Amino acid sequence: MLVLFETAAGYAIFKVLDESKLQEVDSIWKEFETPERANKVVKLKHFEKFQDTTEALAASTALVEGKIGKNLKKVLKKIGAKEAHEQLAIADAKLGGIIKEKVNLNCVHSSMVTELMRGIRNQIDGLITGISSREMAAMSLGLAHSLSRYKLKFSPDKVDTMIVQAISLLDDLDKELNNYIMRCREWYGWHFPELGKIITDNLVYCKCLRAVGDRINFSNFDLSEILPEEIETEVKAAAEISMGTEVSEEDINNILHLCDQVIEISEYRAQLYDYLKNRMMAIAPNLTVLVGELVGARLIAHAGSLLNLAKHPASTVQILGAEKALFRALKTRKDTPKYGLIYHASLVGQTTAKNKGKISRMLAAKAALAIRYDALGEDTNAELGVETRAKLEARLRHLEEKGLKRISGTGKALARAEKYQHKSEVRTYDPSGDSTLPSVPKKRKIEEVLQEEEEQAEVKVKSKKPKVEVVEAEETIETETPKKKKKKKKIKVEEEEAEPVEVEVEEPTTSTAVETPKKKKKKKVKQEDD
Repeated sequence: MLVLFETAAGYAIFKVLDESKLQEVDSIWKEFETPERANKVVKLKHFEKFQDTTEALAASTALVEGKIGKNLKKVLKKIGAKEAHEQLAIADAKLGGIIKEKVNLNCVHSSMVTELMRGIRNQIDGLITGISSREMAAMSLGLAHSLSRYKLKFSPDKVDTMIVQAISLLDDLDKELNNYIMRCREWYGWHFPELGKIITDNLVYCKCLRAVGDRINFSNFDLSEILPEEIETEVKAAAEISMGTEVSEEDINNILHLCDQVIEISEYRAQLYDYLKNRMMAIAPNLTVLVGELVGARLIAHAGSLLNLAKHPASTVQILGAEKALFRALKTRKDTPKYGLIYHASLVGQTTAKNKGKISRMLAAKAALAIRYDALGEDTNAELGVETRAKLEARLRHLEEKGLKRISGTGKALARAEKYQHKSEVRTYDPSGDSTLPSVPKKRKIEEVLQEEEEQAEVKVKSKKPKVEVVEAEETIETETPKKKKKKKKIKVEEEEAEPVEVEVEEPTTSTAVETPKKKKKKKVKQEDD
């Protein structure tokens, strides 16, 4: 049996001297405990050394991809011509199938071969003569670095990491510039408050401060290179009648130093923007033509890389950046967002409000195709992006002109039937959906029950009052004897007793309902006695 062993220095082919020692897989490691015992099991038959690192890298990459290099093919043909009946033990089963096809050698791959390879690797210094352990370690390290670079497929023109870092830095610079300019305007505003209203551009404002300094110098200083004539005359007139306070020279120096920082950061931001624009045109030209370099860079940064962005469907690209609004809408069962970062594209920005959703959907669909073409295609031209943008602009014009065209005749009925009306309304976020507690507390329910009982009691009492009056009226009609005065007195007494009954109705107790029938019985008894 022959053994093919790959090293950083070259290919080694060993011959197994005693195959009986390899029958027990668990005890193979004992045969390779020392170099002497290892030489009794296997013997080096041929060693093909690499000439340089390039050759070693080519051979290693071929093995990684499951291919046979030129040098390995020559060596195997030489061995196959001499010992065609021998089996070849290899570490990779896929490589064995290729060797069988190309060289016509029987290959073996099993657990026994794996243990044999492990033993050879442990005693490689004693089995291969002529190469020291230090040289082998240096070759292994160099080959490992070269192989790692190849696996990364490093290309300076196709690295989207630079785009992610550049757009993040650009956003940070914008925030810092806003803070610095706001501080500069507020600080110098104590000395010359009118200047902030006259000069609205922040960079021009800082350049004026850097050139002039104190407010007194404005009247004698020539600002024609920085400002137009009209604004210059207005600034000089305002400087003479300014209501600002006087500041020391040290304060002015600190303000001027801040202005220097603002000017430097602004210049660096412009340089960084040009760099980002060129990098985007090199890496994703079609995406840049469709949505612009800033929006395209933000989409790549949000996804992590251009390849990750290419894996997203068009519906995800459309709402990329609006995840928070999407999940809030799903939670509250409201309308989901129509656009995310893609909203800032020029095509979406120039449409009317009712067509923004349609255009963003179409733009996302075309942008998804452009991203895949840029990430996975071999060409680096922007023809696809230019053609797609022209189609989208034509579709946009069609949508904008659709509402302006007048339809006459039978076309009106068809237009009404085909017209789509979006009925969704703008709704505010309802925070009650976030709560897991019951909406109505138990105390409130008890109060409602008490109120219902009180209302029922009031209805019962009111329905019984007219009966008392009817009885009293019947008593006055039936009896026409000289004892009328006594009856009137009794009726008055009963009315006085009935008055507190109305007051007690507010408290729902059973005493009121019980007392009224007793009074009626007493009246009837008195009537019979008379």
